[in-house]
Amino acid sequence: MARKRRGIPIHGWLNIDKDAGLSSAQVVGRVKRIMNAAKAGHAGTLDPFATGILPIALGEATKTVSYITDDSKEYRFTARWGEKRNTDDIEGEIEATSDIRPTREDILNILPSFTGTIRQYPPAFSAIKINGERAYKLARAGQDIDMPEREVRIESLSLIEIVDTEHAIFEVTCGKGTYIRSLARDIAVKLGTVAHLSALRRIRVGPFLEMDAISLDKLAKLWQCPAEFEGLLPITTALDDIPALAVTEPQAIRLRHGNDVAAPNQADGFVCAMDGNIPIGIAKIEADRMYPVRIFNL
Repeated sequence: MARKRRGIPIHGWLNIDKDAGLSSAQVVGRVKRIMNAAKAGHAGTLDPFATGILPIALGEATKTVSYITDDSKEYRFTARWGEKRNTDDIEGEIEATSDIRPTREDILNILPSFTGTIRQYPPAFSAIKINGERAYKLARAGQDIDMPEREVRIESLSLIEIVDTEHAIFEVTCGKGTYIRSLARDIAVKLGTVAHLSALRRIRVGPFLEMDAISLDKLAKLWQCPAEFEGLLPITTALDDIPALAVTEPQAIRLRHGNDVAAPNQADGFVCAMDGNIPIGIAKIEADRMYPVRIFNL
């Protein structure tokens, strides 16, 4: 007999502004404790030293996490010139130094080479699996790691401010799988120097925006009156790019039981089947038939 899940069923999304020093898993744990939620997960890991947008899926919204992790993301980051660290961020140990400090002109000249589809090596201290083991565990054990190169998509990259000779602030819009620590490291190499991230903040994940995010402290205060809480976003927040399609009550019943239904004159592709204002689930239309893919138990 399956063990009953503790907590109450809450379904939807939270736009959490993560504090520095917390892992993404720790944020999920705190959200569950604050809300006494039965089920929660996050969309897109943030490094502990980083801050910013961490979308949290609750209940049946966890079935839509993949649609958020595939969305583009925006980051604001600070490169600290002259120090290479083994983690490529402020938390690592210094491995090399350089006296070269790039000028604004130097930086602006090389930025176009980091837009579009580029190739990068993920940091050794990352969660990528190497022969079944997490890379960061191997790195902490002092093992040499041959990180696999990968293609990533950089939609835009801008120099925002040169703070001083040691620091420059950038903003980047990128696709899934991009490591900002690697980006800062590779920019420095292109400029003939070394660098690491001294600050990293995620300012957008798909439809989740910085200006709408709430901190864990604010969540704790607002959730004291759950009936008045307005920060819980609908499950369909993650499905903005998927068209909604209304179905009849008999069709809704069939879909909820895992059966396909007729969908004449509908274009092939994925849709969010709707029973009035209630999302039934994600379905795929093919050859005038609609097939359930992920059904929400609401």
